[in-house]
Amino acid sequence: MGKLQNDDPADHKKGNSATPVTACLLSAAFFGALGSSFLYGYNLSVVNAPALYIRDFYNKTWIERYGEPVAAETATLLWSLTVSIFAIGGLLGALSASFLMKVFGRKGTLLLDNSLAVVAALLLSLGEWASSFEMLIIGRLIIGVNSGIALSALPMYLGEISPRHIRGSIGQFNSILICLGVFTGQVLGLPQLLGKESRWNYLFSFLALPAMLQLCVLPFLPESPRFLLMERRNEAAAERAFQRLLGKKDVSKELEEVHAEARAQDNVHTVSMLQLLKTPAVRWQLITIIVTMSCYQLCGLNAIWYYTNGILREAGFAENILPYVTLSTGATETLAAIISGLVIERIGRKPLLIFGFSAMAVFFSLLTVFLNFQDSVSWMPYLSYICLLAVIASFCSGPGGIPFVLTGELFEQSYRPAAFMIAGIVNWLSNFAVGLLFPFLQEALQSYTFLVFVAVCIVGSIYLHIVLPETKNKTFMDISQSFAKINKIPAPSPSQEMELVLSFKPDVNDKVRDMSKMESSI
Repeated sequence: MGKLQNDDPADHKKGNSATPVTACLLSAAFFGALGSSFLYGYNLSVVNAPALYIRDFYNKTWIERYGEPVAAETATLLWSLTVSIFAIGGLLGALSASFLMKVFGRKGTLLLDNSLAVVAALLLSLGEWASSFEMLIIGRLIIGVNSGIALSALPMYLGEISPRHIRGSIGQFNSILICLGVFTGQVLGLPQLLGKESRWNYLFSFLALPAMLQLCVLPFLPESPRFLLMERRNEAAAERAFQRLLGKKDVSKELEEVHAEARAQDNVHTVSMLQLLKTPAVRWQLITIIVTMSCYQLCGLNAIWYYTNGILREAGFAENILPYVTLSTGATETLAAIISGLVIERIGRKPLLIFGFSAMAVFFSLLTVFLNFQDSVSWMPYLSYICLLAVIASFCSGPGGIPFVLTGELFEQSYRPAAFMIAGIVNWLSNFAVGLLFPFLQEALQSYTFLVFVAVCIVGSIYLHIVLPETKNKTFMDISQSFAKINKIPAPSPSQEMELVLSFKPDVNDKVRDMSKMESSI
């Protein structure tokens, strides 16, 4: 047997900060996100470049079928359906994620989800060849379901496989890969690459590549040890998973922490969404997630993409270089997400969230001013463009990824799948609401539309400042207990907590003790 790693009690008290980040943990985080959040980000941007070619394809197909061009209203309806059905699919995926994770586990759900991505890639890329715009619409629905499942299963998987001292940084793989997916969609959509009439269907074929990579690699990486121990009751498998993820033999403290969490809950079985809504002990955790996830979608970043090209044109950028300048938005988004992942364990979740929303409110206010003076001052559009980049960077510094990390941190094991389901429903309904209502807001308020988002960001910042505790380097039990007062639930006393921890005895010690008794009796 290999030599067991000694654990320094001081290190453990600090959150195992001396434990190195293993290649196994990084691989699980990267490949888990590659076939999940990366695809979500890619699908946010991939339809922009070929939009005109897809509309032409719809018109040609309509002429082939009915002998006349498609009516303008019908063409608009088909295109709107193609774009918006992605959010409807996302909602369906979020609703099904809890059941799938209970049956197949976290890793198993991610692998199953990739089969949907492959099917969607086939439908989307072969739709033109088959002269079927229905295949594109169904493909967008299926890839939406894929994204809805992914945005629930991946953050939960990342949160459960990570040591608490780097849980935030590992959780930010979700945000980083979303941004990288958006940027990749922008790059591949350039006219010199796949953004031309003869190649646009290859943009959708690309969806299969990250999905296939995850299908090839993820089966060889560990399942969530918390899921294995608390839901499958397989302590041996959980121990092996912890050993691989943490790179050490002695994982008794990690197993003890999970056992203590299980003993602290009245019901370790997964609760339903309705049961979660009725549980007073997690009421403010749930309200916090609903508020944070609503602000994530309603803070106005989606509206930014609507204005980007117009502001760039006003700034004097030539039409033929607009796609390349637009890449700066994707690059800024990705860079800000990476920096956030590097500093989240030093600064904390709460400061980054409050800073991100507050900075967005400031730059949205400035953007409103600059847009109103854009026609009167020649250099004003350049300031508007700088504000666009600042809003994007502010969003990705915290609000762009931390809501998903928080959803996994604020709830103990039995509540977590239902919490992700509710967070997913709020996320996708808010996404759909923005897409539905923003055109009307923009028409009514013009450039003053951004003041609505200023209000959302300010309200979000104030709420988080008052209610949200810092979750950095805390166990799931610690985080739950920090909400005990606001939930009007009595927190366990220190003596009760110590009694709870000491009540756990690893199976191997029980067996050794039993063998010693047998030997002494003989």
